[in-house]
Amino acid sequence: MVTYENLHDTLSFYSIDCRQSYYISSGNPIFNFPETPFRMDYYALCICTQGEIRLEIDTQQYHVDAHSFLIAAPSTIVKFLETSNDFKMKLLFFDKNFLIKNISNPFIIEKMNLFSNGSYSIVKTNEKNSALLQNLLDYLKKKSRKQGKFTEEIVRTIIFNLLLETADIMETENDSVSEKEEGKKDIFLKFSRLIRENIRQHRTVQFYADQLFVSSKYLIEVIKKASGKTPHQVIDETLLKEAYVMLGNPEITISEIAFELQFNSASAFGRFFKKHTSISPSEYRTRENIQS
Repeated sequence: MVTYENLHDTLSFYSIDCRQSYYISSGNPIFNFPETPFRMDYYALCICTQGEIRLEIDTQQYHVDAHSFLIAAPSTIVKFLETSNDFKMKLLFFDKNFLIKNISNPFIIEKMNLFSNGSYSIVKTNEKNSALLQNLLDYLKKKSRKQGKFTEEIVRTIIFNLLLETADIMETENDSVSEKEEGKKDIFLKFSRLIRENIRQHRTVQFYADQLFVSSKYLIEVIKKASGKTPHQVIDETLLKEAYVMLGNPEITISEIAFELQFNSASAFGRFFKKHTSISPSEYRTRENIQS
């Protein structure tokens, strides 16, 4: 069973050479999808322009149809389940380092509040909003083809415009957030990003509290209010996502996965996985027919 551990490998499935910092699709029909889950290693904006698709994101299933879009951050795990015969989508992948070049605030994307489900959002919008985003994607593709002196800056500006328009569509009526609440939201966004970047090496609440210059008690309070979960639960969920991705690669043994994820032993990793999924890592591989 072939496993596409990341989006870059998945694009190769479609014979797309994605060596640039961004990729814009043509919106043509897609008749063949990878059967295995893959992890986003780019930011992504995907707009369903026709038909419908059923997919699984971070183990949650969704049904997406025309004028709906998915926006996702790196580390999001996606699996295509089923599409209608007339399914079409337009999409953009981009690398954050490309986008924030020459920008002093590294959390500028997080501040747009694009990811209501931790690392992604699925939004059903209307035809007018969908057309606005699609037109921007078409304009982006047109401009990216011209290799001029300012092409990179123009592309970067259009992507920013796309994200801001997306954030504007998603914006709720609750605009009157106090400065104190805004600060707490900022901590939650930074916490989410830090976990995605450090989960294989660090999974103590104290480590993330230290990185954010707050007490662990305060971090627990903020994360609980923002997500309804404790920081430890969020850490475990992210660790489980990493485990799913690594288990999907038949070339890696369960012992190697345990070592990579900083568990003391394969049995300790097995207990963690079974606690959260009710099956062992080996049973999961058997069920998903993942064999070397």
